[in-house]
Amino acid sequence: MRLQLLAIGRLKDGPERDLCERYRERARQGGRALGFSGPELIELPESRARRPEDRKREEAAALRERLAPGLLVILDERGPPLTSERFAARLAADRDAGTSAVNFLIGGADGLAPDLIAEGDLVLAFGALTLPHQIVRALLFEQLYRAMTILAGHPYHRA
Repeated sequence: MRLQLLAIGRLKDGPERDLCERYRERARQGGRALGFSGPELIELPESRARRPEDRKREEAAALRERLAPGLLVILDERGPPLTSERFAARLAADRDAGTSAVNFLIGGADGLAPDLIAEGDLVLAFGALTLPHQIVRALLFEQLYRAMTILAGHPYHRA
């Protein structure tokens, strides 16, 4: 099953990008033996529209163009949180059900368009806090790595 993260905005070179890349590579290596490919990172430019509604609409259109057929996971602080174990189990269940890809979406500074959020198969929060997209990326890549270790029975996850 292909894993891809589609995000509005680009990370600059620096410690945030390094941290994301470290966990992305760990998830990629750990996932291969478990039937996962990726996670691939697709960064899309922020809209230059003046009004937030217009920016979200333009960014939603750009995201939709790059979606792979499969599951759509929206990262939004209004979604419910999952435990790491439930997140890993969900990925495994979708893989076992023959889902070809999982698209994880992170919006820009204004968030995601409400109609795009409504299209999600799963809306997921990393808590109720509003977090910058750089941190959300790092958290997602770390949780993907953690999910791979949980599924592989590796001792990284010590809950």
